[in-house]
Amino acid sequence: MTINKYFFYEFLRYFSVTLFALSVIVWTVQLVNYLDLVTEDGHAFTVYFIYSFLTLSKVMTKLIPLSFLISTVFTIIKFEKDNELIALWASGLNKIHLVNIIIRISLLVMFVQIFLTTIVNPNLLNLSRSILKNSELKFIPSLFKERTFNDTVKGMTIFVDKRKENNNYENILIRDEGGNLASIATTSTIFAKTGYITENEKSLILFNGNIQKTNNIGEVNIVKFDRTSFNLSGLSSNTISEPKIQETSTLKIIECAQEKSLNLKNCSPDSKNQREIKEEINKRFGIPAFIPIIGLVCCFLLSSRRDQILYKFNVYIYTVVGFLIYALAEMSVKYSGHSWDHSLVYYAAPLFMGPFFYWSLVKKFKYENLHL
Repeated sequence: MTINKYFFYEFLRYFSVTLFALSVIVWTVQLVNYLDLVTEDGHAFTVYFIYSFLTLSKVMTKLIPLSFLISTVFTIIKFEKDNELIALWASGLNKIHLVNIIIRISLLVMFVQIFLTTIVNPNLLNLSRSILKNSELKFIPSLFKERTFNDTVKGMTIFVDKRKENNNYENILIRDEGGNLASIATTSTIFAKTGYITENEKSLILFNGNIQKTNNIGEVNIVKFDRTSFNLSGLSSNTISEPKIQETSTLKIIECAQEKSLNLKNCSPDSKNQREIKEEINKRFGIPAFIPIIGLVCCFLLSSRRDQILYKFNVYIYTVVGFLIYALAEMSVKYSGHSWDHSLVYYAAPLFMGPFFYWSLVKKFKYENLHL
């Protein structure tokens, strides 16, 4: 096995484990947060799991630079610990050769992340949005919360003063402006002293109340009732139907930045919207460009020897520097959308740092008594 394949294999092993472990941790935390889709919005567990699974790609993409940093450092340490680097140097291999291997790996990881940010993630996030939009509410009792105005259902607000056992309620107020209740076609306000949801969660039974209906000319008609029922099947949540910027295809947001698709949602000529569009473009293309820079920073570890006193110190230093570069790339992308000049500076940073770090490495290893 050649050194190129061997180093790539070791890196890939560390990278896969690191990315998987970090993704599972972050995704698990998100799963807890997404439980609101069931407990608050009343979606089915199947919708909850499908939606959560479709966001996994976004989580992994976000963690790729950090996983690359950790994996590269671990791979170099492993080679140094097993005295494999000494064997390579003794065989006449120049350290720049290993630097070039790391650069090629970093470019591969960079293009993988660009593919995920520009193509895979927008489509999966848009699909997850569609699933929420088109799903019916399955846990209807979650809409009836004690002393809380719940507007989960589009065009309808629900309030109950007291919630008892077996889905029984007291002092119920429902404001329906979207015609969600099957028996009501106009804007209506419903008051009831008591009520309950049937066991199959398909109907709402109300007692001792009235319905205030508002017609097209603003007249209010009041209908009193001792007992009435409303069909709750088919209710859908008040989920944003139009895709957000991060859920929009890359081609469309580029056209929006060029003011060619101003008819699209989240695309307008105002400065705030255009700033968000530029920021999203830079997130998809700019952040991955810093991965090779992180790889070059890790390459400085090749100049240290495990038997040197400062070796462990250098490992921490270069790891922290690599992490700071990634953190600064994430933070500064928010300012890159202010103008195209800011974006140009954002992209110029890795284009400048890359040659500078590589030249520093060449100069550092130039006078070693080794040859290619």
